[in-house]
Amino acid sequence: MKVLLINPKFPESFWSFQWAVDKVFSGKKAISPPLGLATLAALCPPAWQVEIVDENIEPVPADPQADIVGVCGMAAQFERQRELLAYYKGKGHFVVAGGSYASLCPELYGSIADSVVAGEAEYIWGEFCGDFEAGAPRPLYRETGEVSLADSPVPRYDLLQLARYELASIQFSRGCPFRCEFCDIIVMFGRKPRTKSLEQIGKDLDLLRAMDVHAAFFVDDNLIGNKPLAKQLLEFLYQYQSKHDYWFDFGTEVSLNVAQDDELLRLFRKANFEWMFIGIESPDEESLKETLKFQNLRGDMLSSIQKIYGYGIDVFAGFIIGFDHDTMETFGKQYRFIMQSGIQAAMIGLLVAIPKTPLYERLRVAGRLDDDRAASDNTKLATNVVPKQMSYDAMLDSYRLLYRTLVGDRQIADRIRNKLRHFSVPPDNSTDSVGQQLGILLRLFMHGLAPGGVSRLLHFARSLPLRRPSLIPVAIGDWVVGLTMRDYVDRQLCAGDGQSVARVEASA
Repeated sequence: MKVLLINPKFPESFWSFQWAVDKVFSGKKAISPPLGLATLAALCPPAWQVEIVDENIEPVPADPQADIVGVCGMAAQFERQRELLAYYKGKGHFVVAGGSYASLCPELYGSIADSVVAGEAEYIWGEFCGDFEAGAPRPLYRETGEVSLADSPVPRYDLLQLARYELASIQFSRGCPFRCEFCDIIVMFGRKPRTKSLEQIGKDLDLLRAMDVHAAFFVDDNLIGNKPLAKQLLEFLYQYQSKHDYWFDFGTEVSLNVAQDDELLRLFRKANFEWMFIGIESPDEESLKETLKFQNLRGDMLSSIQKIYGYGIDVFAGFIIGFDHDTMETFGKQYRFIMQSGIQAAMIGLLVAIPKTPLYERLRVAGRLDDDRAASDNTKLATNVVPKQMSYDAMLDSYRLLYRTLVGDRQIADRIRNKLRHFSVPPDNSTDSVGQQLGILLRLFMHGLAPGGVSRLLHFARSLPLRRPSLIPVAIGDWVVGLTMRDYVDRQLCAGDGQSVARVEASA
């Protein structure tokens, strides 16, 4: 059997980091590869021939030699996923739909896929393969039990063009213990985190190291969902890094309560984690209570972020606007918090009700869903949620203005200064050579700083921690992030409205 597995092209979003990929990260085409497809490939029978094509780095083949074409997809990829399924089905291939959106909403795929694989694939993909070889594949394979990650294989990293990505992907756990109303993770993976063994993680790292990969992203939705096991992992990673001369730079996603555990933060630093993404969502306590995000109420959020900085670890964060308690004053609160916290990679999204989540069901009953509006990407100017305390159009206009203001040169520089006041010296274990760091700086200057003229260069200069030169790479990295966000906002959020970031900045 010949199998072609396709990751459809993502519509550009905040997470594409397109400007950085195109202008700064030399030779890269995307941020991270499709780990799910690499895992699925490893689950195929040994005799099957498998190919993975990621449309985000290369075109899909028009006439592949394949018995099966499998197309994965998140919600943001649904339209392109549907196009690809229809195309290959029309060419006479047996097409299979999978991925997170097919797992959440398999009913949307019945007419466009020959088979739908809904849920974690470790057990049900093997069932599909056996049925297909027997000539009797079913239209739907749905995982209804609990998958042990001990049965998850080493991903087929060899089928991915890892040199074309900024980061490799690796997974330790699935599931999250919290109950955030808007989140689909607990719907798909449950509230009891399940983990791989340390031996499994070691095999993944050994393979990535053999492929000369130095940057790895733990894609777990909350790496510290089970703190005792997370600490065992981090201690293992520290020992692995010590043994292999700190081969890897790591990043991951965690919940804000990481700041209440000094041992956990020390272990993250020792294992060489450079950054962590945290869902902050809102500085408004009532909005956090409304969405059941109680883990963010266990301490002062600003102090918690500053404490993480104190361990030399950067913070990327997600913010949401559109909760029932949000008013027009919320935009100012979000702006002040983001500026004070120094978070440069601040992903601000409109509240979106994802199907099957508690939020979706609550708003459906209340008659506050508009399913005619696209809601697959919460960083776009659309949401299916009808806001409660502001008009829809006023919310969009203020959302756009908030982003425009945050990506001004002065705001980028001020956030860097606010961050570095609390930032400890990062561990001296960077895997980037001096030549690579100078290359990034040169491309940043040519494509980002110089085009901004004297004003931007002055803001850049005042943001550099010259008295603490070990932190200069942090400042440079933040300028890459800030200008990437600025480019996205100007092209995607301000396009056609006559108010570019530069105009807003000039009038500020």
